[in-house]
Amino acid sequence: MSAVAELVERTRAFVTEHVYPVEREVVAGGRVTDDALRLDLQKKAKEAGVFGPLSDPRYGGLGLDTRGQAQVLEAAGASLLGPLAVNAWAPDDGNIHLLAHVADAEQQERYLAPLASGEVRSAIALTEPAPGAGSDPRMLRTVAHETDDGWVINGAKHFTTGANGAAFTICVAMTTDGPTMFLVDQDNPGLRVGRRMPTLDHTSAPGGHCEVEFVDCEVPDAAVLGEVGRGLELAQVRLAPSRLVFCMNWLGLAVRAQQLTVEHITRRSAFGVPIAEHGIAQGLVADNEIDIAAARSLVRTVAETVDVCGPASPQARHETSVAKTFVSEAVWRVLDRAVQLHGGLGVCEDHLVARFLVEARAFRIYEGPSEVLRWSIARRVLRGPR
Repeated sequence: MSAVAELVERTRAFVTEHVYPVEREVVAGGRVTDDALRLDLQKKAKEAGVFGPLSDPRYGGLGLDTRGQAQVLEAAGASLLGPLAVNAWAPDDGNIHLLAHVADAEQQERYLAPLASGEVRSAIALTEPAPGAGSDPRMLRTVAHETDDGWVINGAKHFTTGANGAAFTICVAMTTDGPTMFLVDQDNPGLRVGRRMPTLDHTSAPGGHCEVEFVDCEVPDAAVLGEVGRGLELAQVRLAPSRLVFCMNWLGLAVRAQQLTVEHITRRSAFGVPIAEHGIAQGLVADNEIDIAAARSLVRTVAETVDVCGPASPQARHETSVAKTFVSEAVWRVLDRAVQLHGGLGVCEDHLVARFLVEARAFRIYEGPSEVLRWSIARRVLRGPR
């Protein structure tokens, strides 16, 4: 057995033993996914040797390439809380990658080290209320003005995942030289975290999706992440891996839903025979298996592209757009069929698949809505080979 295959088995065992019971407490028992829960699960993940599939070994991580991550995160993704337990959930997954590739040595020590080791959480503030930036980041309205002492940031953001309780936020703001990323400590008096927005997905993200304001927020020159004016360009380093990590995690949940469904329809009878013996049920099971197999193949193929060509390469950007579009919709189909095959119990959160479906709905929107990704995919195709 290869090292990655052995790690996959250990991750499955860890999720089954430690994460499934907590997941049920959260989904059906009303337990809140907070930092105390996160830290407890991550402590157990470290003890089991499955913590940090996205992190460098110097931060206690596993040092996996993208191809290895694809297998391990599918195993972790079998639970809504699995990726959080191994420190591979948004927005920290993308921020770990971004800081590892863009931050200078001092920033890596101050921000990346505690984030990659699970000591803290982070947030990234890009999306804004209308008419500000959403799917089109060029509509950015938050501004940063240079001063003798550094920068002053003003603007409003929303859907800032994890903002409540984060140690720091990466803010994207417009400067005279163009969009720029800034590292803002959470105790900065100019950073104001507002309400937690009441979104469909609320089980797996400590800190929720929040409204955030930057009001005369003063930061030093050392807070600039990367280079002034290159914020959106440098953010591409984060985008492709983040999209693919989402695909890996949610694919794992689709596989779990298929397993739960097979168990249910094998035990449950209707019209004199187990539901599993009805042809129409078998058709839905087969369609699920086809979607899962196609999604898995696509994820692993694109993971190889990211490793070989680099996360910011045009090829990686194109293929992760394709993967994110297909996998998000395939996962939705699998989860919807799982609910249908559970019958009335499928809409009861006691049986988990109802919560799986609701939590997964946003996957077709964040990190690029399917419609926007289709538009960008088509534009690249129509431009022809380069």
